[in-house]
Amino acid sequence: MSTAELEALKHAALSLTEQERAKLASELMASLDGPAEGDVADAWDIEICRRINEIESGKATLLDLDEVLARARSRIGA
Repeated sequence: MSTAELEALKHAALSLTEQERAKLASELMASLDGPAEGDVADAWDIEICRRINEIESGKATLLDLDEVLARARSRIGA
């Protein structure tokens, strides 16, 4: 799209009511978002299953709360 076309589009958008501009802005912002929420949820389901499998198979190293807190404190110098 040319600069002139973009300017015309912007001028047309700015002539909309506030409510219409808000709706248009919301739809434009949504079009910039990454994958649909369903895709993200599916990816998390896969990751959760992978982590559960690692825990159940003994491949994961689990830490108790005291160890996690000690490591965190040492990293921040507390």
